[in-house]
Amino acid sequence: MDGRTKDLLRILAPNPSPLTGPGTNTFLLGGEGVAVIDPGPDDPGHLAAIVAAGRGRISHILVTHAHRDHSAGAPALARMTGAPVLAFGDALAGRSPMMQRLAGAATGGGEGLDLDFAPDIALRDGDMVEGADWCLTALHTPGHAGGHLSFLWGDQILCGDVVMGWSSTIISPPDGDLGDYLRTLDRLAQFGPRRLLPAHGDPIESPQARLAELATHRRLRTAQILAALREGPADAATLARRLYDVAPALLPAATRNVLAHLLALAQIGAVAPVGDLHPQAEFASL
Repeated sequence: MDGRTKDLLRILAPNPSPLTGPGTNTFLLGGEGVAVIDPGPDDPGHLAAIVAAGRGRISHILVTHAHRDHSAGAPALARMTGAPVLAFGDALAGRSPMMQRLAGAATGGGEGLDLDFAPDIALRDGDMVEGADWCLTALHTPGHAGGHLSFLWGDQILCGDVVMGWSSTIISPPDGDLGDYLRTLDRLAQFGPRRLLPAHGDPIESPQARLAELATHRRLRTAQILAALREGPADAATLARRLYDVAPALLPAATRNVLAHLLALAQIGAVAPVGDLHPQAEFASL
């Protein structure tokens, strides 16, 4: 399945799920030298569709972040086309000191990490990547992943997983960081984009409203967690069962989101772990 948004071709990967929605959007930009943004999973049929659409002109492979539904197809596509792979870094790049500490424990997270991923070229915030008829500016937009990049294209932003229209983004420590995520939402709003192009789901035609909605959702969840902790210490799993009305299969993801809120609150001194910091720790309000 594919679709076109004026000069940008979208090819949908066949990997639908509760966390990926209809699947991963792979974008192709340009006519002479073609940029591929998020090649998606290592699926032979999907990669063949990308190569066919690129008509032998694929010159760059850009990856928003090293989760398998975005990056796993990059090595094979690079071999098929000879194009270099560009990204912020490997799957562990960009983590804050707190998340690095947390990663020393058995977190239970990182289910989607592509630990084999390594770009040929590392991009930093503000770096420009150009083809004959296109120009992208890399924006470091951590939150969903420490090394997450978005790409500014004129007055539109290819925003990977940090903003989606059909769902909120999972923030799963130590990959995800809620403080970073809220700062990313504010930063994207400052660009005043006309449209956001997420890696899952349809384009977002009212970016400012959606960015504000997502920030409000997180702040309301934070308030719920603080209220629950005033009744006594609790761990992330207990709070998730209390606060989320989701299918049992989605409770682990909800638990990761709650842990992200607890860590963000700990960073500002509103709560603290009871004993050592680890993913199953109870937290108490201060």
